[in-house]
Amino acid sequence: MDLAQIQPAGDREMEEMDSSTVPILENNFQKTHFPGMVRQKSYIFDGHGNYYNKEWDLIEGNGKQFCWYHVELPKGKQKLSQSAQHLIDVLCPPLKLQDILSLVSNGPFCGHVDGALVFRVNSPGPPSSNFTFRLAARVTEKSVITVSLGRVPRLGFSPVGRSLLSEIPSIETPRGERQQGSSIVIREHVLEFLLTMNHSEEADNPVPKSVSNLVVHVIDTHVDHLQDVVTQLEMELDSVELELDQGGFALKKEMLADRRFPKMHLNLQRLLQVIAHGEQVFPRVKEKCSSKHWFASEDINSLEELIGRLRRLKENVGFLANRVTAIQAGLDSWQSEQINRKLYYLSFLSIIFLPLSTITGVFGMNVGGVPWTVQKDPALKDGFRNVMVLCLAMLILVLLCFIFPALYSRLSAWRQRRSLQRNWSYNRRSFLRRSVGIQESGSGGYLKI
Repeated sequence: MDLAQIQPAGDREMEEMDSSTVPILENNFQKTHFPGMVRQKSYIFDGHGNYYNKEWDLIEGNGKQFCWYHVELPKGKQKLSQSAQHLIDVLCPPLKLQDILSLVSNGPFCGHVDGALVFRVNSPGPPSSNFTFRLAARVTEKSVITVSLGRVPRLGFSPVGRSLLSEIPSIETPRGERQQGSSIVIREHVLEFLLTMNHSEEADNPVPKSVSNLVVHVIDTHVDHLQDVVTQLEMELDSVELELDQGGFALKKEMLADRRFPKMHLNLQRLLQVIAHGEQVFPRVKEKCSSKHWFASEDINSLEELIGRLRRLKENVGFLANRVTAIQAGLDSWQSEQINRKLYYLSFLSIIFLPLSTITGVFGMNVGGVPWTVQKDPALKDGFRNVMVLCLAMLILVLLCFIFPALYSRLSAWRQRRSLQRNWSYNRRSFLRRSVGIQESGSGGYLKI
């Protein structure tokens, strides 16, 4: 393909990764059954640091040229078979069914399919979740085909030569008014998003000069995406811990009712699963690529560094999981204390009213011989008073039973303090006697034994 016949990316407006495109098909390819559902990007690189947009024809490059075709599967509540149908719609032909299914299947994989190197790190979680990551690639000597679930940050390239952050002099005011003398005003939520990123925007991405550079770039953006999610979780966890320190009963009760920390722990486990898939796949990718003559040794070293980053990221996620477990354990302990306190109050009331109900039950028996129940006898006219006095005496006895342990502990502490003071006074007097005796003897400060 002649580069003069291809329209450069700087001359026409570059499509954003989140914009819907209708694929351009040639050679009587079949039309898509799902127009606009799958987002596609296609580039051709000349091997000298330049790239151009090209048609979606899935052909390989010639000479030093190589092509890159990227497919974004839609995020949402869809089955795995629907994702496979989307890929079949845009990749078949010229790819075969086994090539397409190896890209869309779940789980880790790295191997050769139909002469091409295929690897994937697809997690089996729900596609609508923010913690479900799917990235697959089919690599040949002159072309790379990648499939992702939704948009991957920093994966594309931008013709902008200067970073966006260098052109932002101020932040949006609360009322949205621009300050005088400011050319560009950044919104506050956009700044918060940039703070969670572990990398710069797409304008700073170096253009690959070989297929090996492109493979390293794809894996690097995947690791960066995971790092962004971990950073966002760390910031969220820090804010939650601060709210717990400043909050009270209502906030803790709301967090327990929302099951916020169990959900966060589940998301961390999904993230750990994705990282574990990367730990299984990327070392095998490095091993298989090291045997290719077109894969540069510098890019092999870059893959080794990315594998090390992934392992360190796994440790950070493990620390986050331990923090979430500790916070949830603290909330469970607080809830148990609240329940035990309420049960203590109920048991206290039960013990108070149990003897009273026993007395009233005895005197309420409809049998003969119960004292103070003959109402017509003038000698027993004070029976009701006597029963109330008996109930009061029983109540005082129960209260004394509850108060006696506290009184006994206070008395024991007082006696212990008195004994310590007495021992201290005795030791002080004996020390003074020995000091005076030493001074009177004039033995040079030594006591004879």
